[in-house]
Amino acid sequence: QVQLVESGGGLVQAGGSLRLSCAASGRTFSNYAVSWFRQAPGKEREFVAAISWSGGSTYYAESVEGRFIISRDNAKNTRDLQMNSLKPEDTAVYYCAAKRASFSHSYYYKEADFGSWGQGTQVTVSS
Repeated sequence: QVQLVESGGGLVQAGGSLRLSCAASGRTFSNYAVSWFRQAPGKEREFVAAISWSGGSTYYAESVEGRFIISRDNAKNTRDLQMNSLKPEDTAVYYCAAKRASFSHSYYYKEADFGSWGQGTQVTVSS
């Protein structure tokens, strides 16, 4: 299993932007697909965005498509989530998760697929 550490959360006004990073501790993301999930107070954790280990395939939840961008930064060994046009309903704890991928273009969006999770980072969007 790969150990994950998220960073970049914070407080932002509606319409603003934040960039979250997911770092792999002690190893690279080679052969791992990564996804972001979030959990708002009183709600179940939900899928946000996914990227294959090659970076060539991405997938987004409908609620964030067109506003969020998931990407990889091999130089920094991170998988990032650029969040634009933030809304109060985006307020949640954001988690990254990693899974050893079957193929370079594979991505995953079901919680049960993932064995490695970060501790989460809080994102709060004020109205």
